[in-house]
Amino acid sequence: MIDKVVASVEEALAGLEDGISVMIGGFGAVGQPDALVRGLIARGTRDLTLITNNAGFGRFGVAELIELGRVRKIICSFPRSEPDSPFEQRYRAGQIELELVPQGTLAERIRAGGAGIAAFYTPTAAETLIAAGRESRDFEHRTHVLETALKADVALIEAWQADRWGNLTYRESGRNFNPVMATAAALTIVQTQQVLALGSLPPEQIVTPGIYVNRVVAVDRGAPWA
Repeated sequence: MIDKVVASVEEALAGLEDGISVMIGGFGAVGQPDALVRGLIARGTRDLTLITNNAGFGRFGVAELIELGRVRKIICSFPRSEPDSPFEQRYRAGQIELELVPQGTLAERIRAGGAGIAAFYTPTAAETLIAAGRESRDFEHRTHVLETALKADVALIEAWQADRWGNLTYRESGRNFNPVMATAAALTIVQTQQVLALGSLPPEQIVTPGIYVNRVVAVDRGAPWA
């Protein structure tokens, strides 16, 4: 019997080692798998490469991982959240690497990783500092930059509903980067607000098929259930 639901965050994160690459879903704080990130902090895992939309807010979640010195490199679109943030402090001190990626390009690089597409051309960032040193070609009289796919060892994502096979739905804007990240990692770990009986999710509402998911843990964030 296939059952990907585990009993705790600790069990969901079992086996994660230092030096891995980790995708973390979310757009700002929306759709971010907070419980899994706190569990990663509690494990003490370090030397991480994070692939995420932003470098966190305040002193919790992704920002806390950075402040604790657990992150070697971050690949994101919005590293700056507020003056003197943990990212800015460590970046100025040369203690963290940054790969800055335009947001649409970031999403497409992750989607390409999940789809088995090695690289693609995009006009975004052409003839800017971000494109320096990159291969480029002209298509339809516009310069396009070659971008490579992004994959990770682990994806930590948040869903709204799941079943024991790992089929997932998302709630409103909490969907954001989560579905593409779920497809682009060797190990996909999901925190979900609800675990429903197998067959309860209408097939047309399933966004992420369970074939992409390895572990599911139920985490009640206190939002009203729909």
